[in-house]
Amino acid sequence: MERKQQLKEAFFTQDEETVLKKMGTTQKGLTSNEAEKRIIEYGPNELDQGKNKSIIVKFLEQFKDFMILVLLAAALISAIFGNITDGIIILVVVVLNAVLGVYQEAKAEEAIDALKKMSSPEARVKRDGNVISLKSDQLVPGDILLLEAGDVVAADLRLFESASLKIEESALTGESEAVEKDVTVIENEKVGIGERLNMAFMNSNVTYGRGEGVVVGTGMNTEVGKIADILATSEETMTPLQENLNRLGKYLTVAILIIAVVMFGVGMYNGREWLDMLLTSISLAVAAIPEGLPAIVTIILALGTQKMAKRKALIRNLPAVETLGSTDIICTDKTGTLTMNKMTIEKVYFNGVIQDVKEDIDLGTQVVRVMTYSNDTQVANDGTLIGDPTETAMVQYAIDKGMNVQEELSKEPRIAEVPFDSDRKLMSTIHQLPDGKFFISAKGAPDELLKRCTQIDNKGKIAPLDEKTNQTILDTNHDLATQALRVLAMAYKIVDQMPKDITTQGVEQNLVFAGMTGMIDPERAEAKDAVRVAKEAGIRSVMITGDHRDTAEAIARRLGILAENQQGGVLTGTELNQIDDNDFASRVKDYSVYARVSPEHKVRIVKAWQKAGKIVAMTGDGVNDAPALKIADIGIGMGITGTEVSKGASDMVLADDNFSTIVISVEEGRKVFSNIQKAIQFLLSANLGEVLTLFIATLLGWSILAPVHILWINLVTDTFPAIALGLEPAEADAMKKPPRGRKATFFSNGVLPSLIYQGIFEGIITLFVYWWATNNPVHANDVELVHADALTMVFATLGLLQLFHAFNVKSIKKSLFTVGFFKNKAFNLAILLSAALLSVVILIPGLNDAFSVSPLNVEQWLLVFGAAISIIPLVEIVKFFMRKFSNDEQ
Repeated sequence: MERKQQLKEAFFTQDEETVLKKMGTTQKGLTSNEAEKRIIEYGPNELDQGKNKSIIVKFLEQFKDFMILVLLAAALISAIFGNITDGIIILVVVVLNAVLGVYQEAKAEEAIDALKKMSSPEARVKRDGNVISLKSDQLVPGDILLLEAGDVVAADLRLFESASLKIEESALTGESEAVEKDVTVIENEKVGIGERLNMAFMNSNVTYGRGEGVVVGTGMNTEVGKIADILATSEETMTPLQENLNRLGKYLTVAILIIAVVMFGVGMYNGREWLDMLLTSISLAVAAIPEGLPAIVTIILALGTQKMAKRKALIRNLPAVETLGSTDIICTDKTGTLTMNKMTIEKVYFNGVIQDVKEDIDLGTQVVRVMTYSNDTQVANDGTLIGDPTETAMVQYAIDKGMNVQEELSKEPRIAEVPFDSDRKLMSTIHQLPDGKFFISAKGAPDELLKRCTQIDNKGKIAPLDEKTNQTILDTNHDLATQALRVLAMAYKIVDQMPKDITTQGVEQNLVFAGMTGMIDPERAEAKDAVRVAKEAGIRSVMITGDHRDTAEAIARRLGILAENQQGGVLTGTELNQIDDNDFASRVKDYSVYARVSPEHKVRIVKAWQKAGKIVAMTGDGVNDAPALKIADIGIGMGITGTEVSKGASDMVLADDNFSTIVISVEEGRKVFSNIQKAIQFLLSANLGEVLTLFIATLLGWSILAPVHILWINLVTDTFPAIALGLEPAEADAMKKPPRGRKATFFSNGVLPSLIYQGIFEGIITLFVYWWATNNPVHANDVELVHADALTMVFATLGLLQLFHAFNVKSIKKSLFTVGFFKNKAFNLAILLSAALLSVVILIPGLNDAFSVSPLNVEQWLLVFGAAISIIPLVEIVKFFMRKFSNDEQ
């Protein structure tokens, strides 16, 4: 059923009367009949599920990859011309790869499902002039919604009443502090979500006070709904690994077709039978296509995910392992990722001096007494502090210094209060003292509180607050504020009689200034070192947050994202709105910190870096991060503080929410790519050796290897060593090199020339053995036995040659004697297993007949073994000159 469109206006710029009129309601709320009509017109207040593809469609889509199509073609041709085994093996590999792809895709669809489950179960609304509770999915535009501390906002509201209302919106805006709401009309239409103080947004949390407002958006028409829509419609980006595999498949296909056609033509020109040459060309295709490559890459990636899981990095999308290794930019949320997501007192000013939080403090000092008395924090049975983050920070400070806050409050209980008010920016409480007197405790904005102070407490002595001292306090407040600390002042007085007028006039006058506190959401202890290591690895950290500019800049400097004396580098969401996409893409490198941003800004930032050719990782934990997480080359969600939405949209989830885990993961990702490169170098150099052997043999008129020989060699000598190469340890300098970048391929860093010369060596050595075997026959009088011996020696040589060559690719340029022969136990076992499987078809009667090979004598085996192992010293010589002339010690 088609739903009626909801109004999409900047309601925060309109007064209460205008909004109520446009929404067709009054302060008494809708009638039940009108609400029933609107639920039919607009639909329930929930997020769209979205249309999920069927399993069959998902499965078929896995076959769009170019390499997969090439392999399917090879399987079909092999089967048509009798090589059923070849076709079956290739088909099994392709199907297995598709099944794994479907599994990974199913995981990615959890993002929208998680968003749908985040709605509040109950809401209090006015209907027919009465306040009732109903399921939040029954809310409609025009409903009057009531809010109080502890509520989850069930829809987007235009507030028209706010009594000290504070709403925590970090999951939507990224701002760590609860936002104090104000019903005043906002003139500027372009302000970000975090600055729309007269609005309340779906799925945010009320932490203090109460409020009332009219529902102006439900379901997909809320700010959270917009995020859900972005998630559902955003295009998936292809990972560098997928791009590289696609390119590799295209290169191989072109090369295979050219060589096969040329070889077929040469054979026909030399008078060979066309069917014989067609089968020979198919043999060449089988030799050229690394049919096990997709499976081997998948296995290497899977092995990488297991290692990363042990280090608290959980991979949801296999290619993400490799993508991490190529990351140029980490766009990271501040709150909860680089910081603790917990307000903490850092400085305390009293007795005329600023004291660091690490220093001891006399618990009898009045500033400590005030910060715990004028405070609404509740202590749960398990010791957890419940309340506004700013107030819980004060109580936590006192507890950490050894105060039993509950015991002190029981001795001097609160008997009255003047609640916090956004106009005066103060809060006061009155406590009964054991001697019958009354202790008035007040805290609030320093400039406002100082207006009500006439004296100052200095080491327990009360003195008049003169103008000079007052200015010193204001200057100290300014200094703390420039350090991005949130500053609150403390004051008190002791009176003989209970004030009769419990108002600001009757209570908050003639106070004694006690001191100030400076607090901040502090950076994680390990984050600074992680940023430094990332910088050494050529990775740029970019902070994106909903917090204020000064706070973001201060944290960035403390972490090293901004240099201490660096000018600029910070951009706000409002400033970003003034820059078009093309201009921003050209200037994105100028900024390392973004403050007061919205979800749309985050997507723009990621896209701008991608347009600059960079591979971008995005970390995040809030709902607002999900679109950018999905569109980034790799999205990194937080496992502890992260919402289910952010986890569902991510490629990787940090189980410990530790920024340093990302750096560990980058190192693992670089190792994985390096090992995939080694596997590809091994496979393609071996296949090139096979192709050259077949091609040159055809030119010379030699009948040298049948398709079954090529297939068996590929099966037993390619797969196990290639997989074992995936277990090679990371090279010591892996994190001292810059990212390889989006333009890098599997052939970068010397891989292409290496696999070419190594493939040529393999071809030459194999052809030499055939030539020697036919010119120095053991059975000189039997032509068939001479051919069988020569074919068997070529078969054994080519297989063992590839196994010995596997040792060469442990490093592209480093000497094998530097890397070490036996450090990778799995690799050594793989070589032994492959050698055994290769040998059994020669040594076991019956099997050798099936493969058209014959047993060899000792002299023949010695030649085969000597020829095969010669690949190691030959490659070592070339590596020596590569290192010498490239001036590279790799």
